[in-house]
Amino acid sequence: MIRVGFYTFPVLLIFWYIYYKKIKPHNDSFLFQRYTYNYFYGFYNGTWYNERSVEIPIVMKAIRMHHGKKILEVGNVLSQYFEVEHDILDKYETKNRIIKEDIADFTSSEKYDLIVSISTLEHVGYDEYPKDDMKIYKAIENLKTLLNPDGMIIVTLPLGQNPVLDKLLKDATVKFSGQYYLKRISKANEWEQASWEDVKDAKYGEPFFAANALVIGIIYGRLVQTNQKFL
Repeated sequence: MIRVGFYTFPVLLIFWYIYYKKIKPHNDSFLFQRYTYNYFYGFYNGTWYNERSVEIPIVMKAIRMHHGKKILEVGNVLSQYFEVEHDILDKYETKNRIIKEDIADFTSSEKYDLIVSISTLEHVGYDEYPKDDMKIYKAIENLKTLLNPDGMIIVTLPLGQNPVLDKLLKDATVKFSGQYYLKRISKANEWEQASWEDVKDAKYGEPFFAANALVIGIIYGRLVQTNQKFL
């Protein structure tokens, strides 16, 4: 049995980071809708072995498409990997420049052209005290009020982590203009696009570490035309 001590763990992280970024024998890209994305390998949070490897490339594509426009990120994720200029809303973050307010009742005098959230909304109401099973619904509805008429919201949500969210998705209480799915297919953290039937009963942490299925939800502003859509 290998003992992982205080000094050994960072060495292992460096090893796996280099392996997945430079040496790994499996595919370096995945298909989602009509686009090919490269897996994202970041040292922070070891993205090579979890869902961040696919969430970040998809969301960053949307951010690049909206360069120079008004952007809000719900949950402080992307600044861990990139220099960002957009607004960040995170009730529990301690860093400066973060808007430390609750997403369920946050208001803004300016509307946003793009709102993104990476594996954050599943914690809303569920990992809080007191619990509120409908708070995630309220949060998503509130996000819509912050959006420009020609704007877009894109959120990623892991399935199987929050049973309340899973039920809200199954009974369509929480639903999106466009709703897409990714399924993890290997221990090497490879992913492929899937159907709702493929992922609706996915478990978190089984058979692979962390998320085994994701929902990518898109909400378009009321003026967005079909040929302007992101996906």
